[in-house]
Amino acid sequence: MFNLLYIGNNPEAISAFYDLKDEFNIVQLPNGLKALSYLKEGNKPDAIVCEARLQGMNGIEVGKMIRGLTDLVRTPFIVFIFEKDKEITQAAFNARAIVDDIYLFPFDLSKLHVRITYLKNYYETFKDQKRPDSAFKEYKIPFLKRAFDIIVSATALLLLSPILLLTALAIRLESKGAVIYKSKRVGTGYKIFDFLKFRSMFTGADSRLGDLKHLNQYSQNESDSDEFDTDCPECAKLPENEFCSPVLYIKGLKICENWYIEQKKKQDASTFVKIKNDPRVTKVGNFIRNTSIDELPQLINVLKGDMSIVGNRPLPLYEAEQLTSDDWSARFMGPAGITGLWQVELRGKKGVMSEEERKALDNKYAETYSFWGDIVLIFRTIPALLQKENV
Repeated sequence: MFNLLYIGNNPEAISAFYDLKDEFNIVQLPNGLKALSYLKEGNKPDAIVCEARLQGMNGIEVGKMIRGLTDLVRTPFIVFIFEKDKEITQAAFNARAIVDDIYLFPFDLSKLHVRITYLKNYYETFKDQKRPDSAFKEYKIPFLKRAFDIIVSATALLLLSPILLLTALAIRLESKGAVIYKSKRVGTGYKIFDFLKFRSMFTGADSRLGDLKHLNQYSQNESDSDEFDTDCPECAKLPENEFCSPVLYIKGLKICENWYIEQKKKQDASTFVKIKNDPRVTKVGNFIRNTSIDELPQLINVLKGDMSIVGNRPLPLYEAEQLTSDDWSARFMGPAGITGLWQVELRGKKGVMSEEERKALDNKYAETYSFWGDIVLIFRTIPALLQKENV
């Protein structure tokens, strides 16, 4: 029996694996982010099967990240497609250092068991030979940048300790609940960590987020539906079982990629969430947000190495899971930080910035950052800290 990690949501494929319980013991995860987190916890499956088309990123991009993990360089990585797809098939062929096989489902999964056995034996025989470069390199913070982070964060925590104590006292006096708010964030190379802030909202604020979608600055319309219309008008002009673009499987439904993207644009389900004049914010919270005091506990994250002083803002899990491969590929290959390019630009625009502008600035920073460039961004951040608008 093989321990198999299955990445994706196709119900027919998942059910087929469960039916072969004597041959496969599977762990199923819906996307690459959760899969990478699972693997970084030390789990090592005998093989990995990944759907070619995932919501967020394609299977080959997921494979690049997984091959970047030393312990999984020789773990069989297999891609499933559910419609003939020349584009993804050619991409898989070009990525032979990443993808071992690509299969059109459905097929006899017993054959897959035989193939995995062969691949494992093959990798064991040639385990001393170096595999071709997977083209994915996990980011490592430069020595100078890391030394600067340690010195600055440690010094700042010491000097600002009176402000930290007074802020904690004010938060506790105004409302019940923990003084420090922890949330799971995704930083460099999809590393997930506990992100620290002073609590600026009333307890239970996260549960109210769904009721405030209409206030999201990145929303583009007023649609509240999470359902997709699968009837693409362009596909309707083609012969039966032909599609105008590659087919995706979303929540068990089959929909062409072009029409899915169009539907996503019409939904009020933006990747990023930013609420202006958020009613969940306390009076103390409003002050510490406007003065950026709420961000000070992140100096502990910097000291621990989760973040840097300057970098791309680490994203909440629900945001990171929805970024497409073109969007995440650059931004997650740079350092995560307290302040960075888009934060400075955002405040310069009085809090008004589109989702596309933010993504572009994140990618730009990841591709062009330097130590002296970080120093410039720090000096640009200082005058923007005391801001009039609640953004």
